[in-house]
Amino acid sequence: MSTFKTISPIDGAVYVEEQLHSLEDINTVLEKAALAQSLWQDVSLEKKKECIQKFIDILVSQEDEISKELTYQMGRPISHTPFEIKGFKQRADYLMQIAKDNLESHYPPSIEGFDRYIEKLPLGNVCILSPWNYPFLTSVNVLIPALLAGNSVVLKHSAQTPLVAKRYKDAFTKAGLPKDLFSILYLDHKNTALMLADERVDGVFFTGSVKGGIAVQEAIKDKFIPCGLELGGKDPAYVRKDADVSNAVENLVDGSFFNSGQSCCGIERIYVHEDVYDAFVKQFVEITKTYKLGNPLDKETNLGPMVKTSASTYVREQIKDALSKGAKSLVSESLFENSKEGTPYLSPHVLVDVNHTMSVMKEESFGPVIGIMKVSSDEEALSLMNDSDFGLTASIWSSNVQESKELSKKIQTGTVFLNRCDYLDPALAWTGVKNTGRGVSLSAYVFDSVTRLKSIHFKL
Repeated sequence: MSTFKTISPIDGAVYVEEQLHSLEDINTVLEKAALAQSLWQDVSLEKKKECIQKFIDILVSQEDEISKELTYQMGRPISHTPFEIKGFKQRADYLMQIAKDNLESHYPPSIEGFDRYIEKLPLGNVCILSPWNYPFLTSVNVLIPALLAGNSVVLKHSAQTPLVAKRYKDAFTKAGLPKDLFSILYLDHKNTALMLADERVDGVFFTGSVKGGIAVQEAIKDKFIPCGLELGGKDPAYVRKDADVSNAVENLVDGSFFNSGQSCCGIERIYVHEDVYDAFVKQFVEITKTYKLGNPLDKETNLGPMVKTSASTYVREQIKDALSKGAKSLVSESLFENSKEGTPYLSPHVLVDVNHTMSVMKEESFGPVIGIMKVSSDEEALSLMNDSDFGLTASIWSSNVQESKELSKKIQTGTVFLNRCDYLDPALAWTGVKNTGRGVSLSAYVFDSVTRLKSIHFKL
């Protein structure tokens, strides 16, 4: 049987080695999941919530162990990894609170002699394909709603963070979730596609690359099932001339470099009004120079390695491309002794004199590099912000709320922030446009994604 290895970006050592599941395993899991789901859908919501709450509590109690595992698997500093479990709890708690109101049947105005209503029923068996960069935060968005709605769930996690799937499985077992209702599979691309194509898969939710999203669509092309795709972004920020520059700098530096820039909604390009451009850039560079790049197990480290050497090499190529076209780098790599070519360790880069002929301003970087561009008006900033194949989030930095609201209407993204960035509010829909994908997670609307409607029309 084939195996896969998880290489820790900390030191290049093998941290996990697991067996890949076979087609026979997939068949067994889907068959048992269908049987488990047929029983689970008839369990009361309160009983479902009791079991799932135990699962949440068990997982949260393991924060310290999970934090260390995450650091080893994907390189995020140990000082930052507990944030993921806290975020997991916040989202899970909110989704639990709103489940009842969003799973109830809808009753239109009554008509004498008729009983009419719309039920929300589970899809059946839901597959979640989750990435490595925020392995708990991306999966919880659909996992909890799907189970609350009465679905069974098969989780296929990234090979970079396989222990996350195991943590889920162990916690569900301890919580007493019915056997086979939640399953994990370790699969290669070929078998993942075959699983998705199986008639026993009734919905799929994928977070990852555009290429991966296209592969998911191809796998399910011969059937009609719900498919949620969250495929990343090239998220812009616009600092208006009336912005609180210091506040904008502090938050945008963090939004650019947290998790080594490996965030779907991380800041990837910044447009600054010419009136505050010089002050903004000066402060941005000063804060960036204070970062400590190093071993993420060191509590003083606030910038860890990227997930793989190939990822850091890609970002280095973007930087070289920009420099060859006239960009200037304002933070020397020599300031960071651990930053070395041929390793996942890459120092934060701040580029100016950039433009949209450069890949660093157009193509997703997913690394610790930011391009800052001077603009002369809202109109110019808006044009540049929308000049992207992606549309996940954008942020405006301004003291004028009303003018910012008017601007937000013209920005082609799923979310627009004012005076904050790189954050998911569980009460708001997480969605995007263009190559960012389709579908919704989080908020009340996620329950529409994991259910189907059935109309009851009885003449009495």
